[in-house]
Amino acid sequence: MQVNTTKQKLKDGKVVFGAIVGEYAPTTVEIMGHIGWDFIMIDCEHGSMGLLEVEHLVRACETAGITPLARVPDHAPATILRFLDRGVQGVIVPHVNTKAQAEAVVKAARYYPDGERSIGSTRAHDYNVGVTRLESTRWLNEQVMVIPMIEHVDAVAALDEILSVPGIDVIHCAPNDLAQSMGFPAEEEVVKVRKEVIARCKAAGIPCGIGGNSPRNPADVADLARAGATFVTVPALGMLQLGANEFRSGVQDALSD
Repeated sequence: MQVNTTKQKLKDGKVVFGAIVGEYAPTTVEIMGHIGWDFIMIDCEHGSMGLLEVEHLVRACETAGITPLARVPDHAPATILRFLDRGVQGVIVPHVNTKAQAEAVVKAARYYPDGERSIGSTRAHDYNVGVTRLESTRWLNEQVMVIPMIEHVDAVAALDEILSVPGIDVIHCAPNDLAQSMGFPAEEEVVKVRKEVIARCKAAGIPCGIGGNSPRNPADVADLARAGATFVTVPALGMLQLGANEFRSGVQDALSD
């Protein structure tokens, strides 16, 4: 069983960075770990992976010393259970719009006395080798991260109630679906709402996460981090595209001199 280093860094007040990986790419996971990123968001809401591929990506995270988190496709306790049993150290749950939904997610992700997660002799428990059931359930309750996503105006309206739910580790405010729920206003209006979410999370003592729309705009991410966001996600494919384009443009510029 692994220490959740991302959770510890957030407790220490640090900003943590994670790459969103939506395809089976163990090499990408390992590289991000070796260059010092904090976590991988294994994206199974929009990504194409099955549970066996998720389990192998978790193994890649473990070898590279980077925290494996999964964005799950839905709220169902059975879904959350199967991802956690693969060994992910936290679940990022989309479209959590009410206090009741947040409470259900927390219960699904933790064991008694903090929740109702079903117990199995899985790799999350080191297959019960060298550890008792009581020890492993307590350890996993401490290490797991429960991360509801606030990405709708209804969720923003209910945010204070959601923040009151014990067991939430991070609130993640993603821009795209939030903008859609607002009717696609000017970007400044979406940023204003996101900063409001960040401020309310900060006041409640709960870290707030932000999705980086594009790695082309690190200044925008820094602006939200200065406002108090401490959990940053950026698409790995976006960073690949950016690096490839910058390299080609750099060579072409040099040749034209």
